[in-house]
Parts: sequence; C-alpha cells; structure tokens
Amino acid sequence: MSRIGKKVVVMPAGVSAKMENGLLTVTGPKGTLSQEIDNVIKTNINGQELSFEIAKETPDSNAKHGLYRALAHNMVVGVSEGFKKTLLISGVGYKANVSGNKLVLNLGFSHNVEVAIPSDLHVTCTSATEVVISGIDKQKVGQFASNVKALRPVEPYHGYGVRYSDQVVIRKVGKTAGKGKK
Repeated sequence: MSRIGKKVVVMPAGVSAKMENGLLTVTGPKGTLSQEIDNVIKTNINGQELSFEIAKETPDSNAKHGLYRALAHNMVVGVSEGFKKTLLISGVGYKANVSGNKLVLNLGFSHNVEVAIPSDLHVTCTSATEVVISGIDKQKVGQFASNVKALRPVEPYHGYGVRYSDQVVIRKVGKTAGKGKK
C-alpha cells in the first residue's frame, strides 16, 4: 500500500468534491477541476476529508493509489490557493511584456518571440525581466513555464537566459589558457 495514498486530503472551507462515474470534480473559490479516477482505486468523500483506497489489486495499483491522491491534493490546493511560477530573464537587452493574450519576449534573437497564453492561465510581467505565471491547474502552470523557459535556456558562462526564480545556475569558469607558460 502506498504511503502517500494513505494520507487523507483535508479540504479547506469553501472547497467541495464529488465523485460521479469515475470522475472526481473539485470545486472551490478559484474554479473547478476534474480528474478521471481509475476503477482500481476507490474514492471516499467524508465531509471535508477525501481519502483513497485500493479496490482491486493489480501490478500497478499501489502506484495509482499514490498518484490519484497526489492529483486530488493538487486539485484541492489549486481551487483554494492556486499555483504560481516566477521566471527571471537575464541578459543584455532581454525583456518581456504581455500584449493582449500573448507573451512577447525579446531574447536576443533577430525577432521577438510571441507565445500565446492559454485562456485558463494568468501571466503578468512585474518588471521587464520578471514573468509571473499563475493558475489553478498545477500541470498547466508548470508546463507553460517550462515552455517559456525552453525558448532560451540559461548558458553557464554569463548566466544569460530564462530561469525559474528559485533555480540555481552553476556558473563555469572561462578560459584561463593563453599567454604565459609554454
């Protein structure tokens, strides 16, 4: 039995869950999220507590037990608090701004890079070099942040590129060879 799957998901006030035809729906002040639950896992909703147990033993039932509990916990956190990722842009002339429903990035290419913002995400630029991505779905927030970050990965010599605000970039030392000893 999964240790993560055994934990009970406690829903804060204002958040409710319901299970119908294998579809778990969590509703809260920020919105509604749904997740299909495999029939090998049984979902129990008891007041403000959500728990999962293995209904049918299969080779991967233990993994699914922890998976669906973690997904449900992320749904509860998303509809009550939401998720946020902050990206930092560093480099000479590198900057970002939001124009309509597009994120416009100047990343040292010969052209500006425009990225369409999904309708369920909120993107703001707190400064020219800081982009904040927020939303209720953890997977969508992380995937969009990763897609933007992949446009210009951080290079290790100067640290130029797009990175997460909590990402540590290990810098490399440049060449030291040249004049001197032979």
